[in-house]
Amino acid sequence: MSPKYVLVALPATIVRSAHEDEAFEALQKTVPPDAGDIVRFEIPQFKIGTLDALVLQADELAKIDQQVEAAVAKVADVLRNICEEDRVNEHKTVNDKPLEQYLQAFSWNKVKYRVEKSIGELIDSLHKEVISLDNDLKQKFSQYQAVRVNLTALERKQTGNLSTKSLYSCVNKDDFVQDSEYLQTILVAVPNNLQKEWRNSYETLAPMVVPRSSQPLVHDEEFTLNNVTLFKKHVPEFIHKARARKFVPRDFTWTENASENARKETDNARTLERKLWNETLRLARTAWSDEFMVWIHLKALRVYVESVLRYGLPLEFVSAIIRSPNAKLQQKVKKQLDKAYNYLGGNAFGRDKKGNIKNDIPSDLVTGDAADYTAYVYYEFEIA
Repeated sequence: MSPKYVLVALPATIVRSAHEDEAFEALQKTVPPDAGDIVRFEIPQFKIGTLDALVLQADELAKIDQQVEAAVAKVADVLRNICEEDRVNEHKTVNDKPLEQYLQAFSWNKVKYRVEKSIGELIDSLHKEVISLDNDLKQKFSQYQAVRVNLTALERKQTGNLSTKSLYSCVNKDDFVQDSEYLQTILVAVPNNLQKEWRNSYETLAPMVVPRSSQPLVHDEEFTLNNVTLFKKHVPEFIHKARARKFVPRDFTWTENASENARKETDNARTLERKLWNETLRLARTAWSDEFMVWIHLKALRVYVESVLRYGLPLEFVSAIIRSPNAKLQQKVKKQLDKAYNYLGGNAFGRDKKGNIKNDIPSDLVTGDAADYTAYVYYEFEIA
């Protein structure tokens, strides 16, 4: 079961001193030790535009947050497709650090995402980065899948039964009529239990079949491979009637060095598959690291913008990340936070007969994120 995470932001005024460190200590005491681990989630100050711009940016961040979460999940799917199940998580690192370490020691990357830029510019930069990474990985993974399918088909030809496998290693040049203007030799895989029926009927499946031209060439546990010679113009009819009898005509043309060429084709496909596997894995590791960083930076921006809208300016707030082992314990944390800080919702919440704060918005009017509205900044997430 994967752990659950919560980003929380509260105004420093939750304590009398309005000091951020003391506010964090108060928040820390609210979280039951057995239900979650809490650490500071440091967010720098950003350039703030108009109130209208912040409202629009809050909506935009919510949408992009979901898009980036989906992109991160796609990278995880790629890793699961190309790696053994027990090795997937070792590739989910951020700058070669474990995810937990990155989250617990999160620091805004001021070199890559300069805080001197406007919030709108930062959102655009982060979004474009993920789109570029997502497209690059999608293209590389598609290349790998195509090569993998081709290699699987070639390997199946080497290992299947006589009705599907490559026949170059099973036959010789002498098994075919060569350089004839009118005659053609074809190969037919016959189920072993139908071999007697084949011998008794093949000369009558179509006109102008050369009598006694069929010989069993090789057999496996399921099929016997037979050759048969007939006039070229009757080959389509012969194939059609052979299939009706549950015989399996093989599409095969003898060529010199065919066996060696088939082996080289498989070897080359195997080499290309391994090359593209390495490239896909390397790109997926990079995409996971970079997209995950973008995702957490977007969440930091989202927390900041929402905090400004809720708590006003000058912004003095404390933000933290809480890790719970499972959903049940996460809800335990949520109940404690609600109990301590629902008063921040002011008139957005009414009270029941026992004095407990409740959301008075009618359920039929609640849509989207409003259905999960809290009196303080609170965002849940989990990692695919």
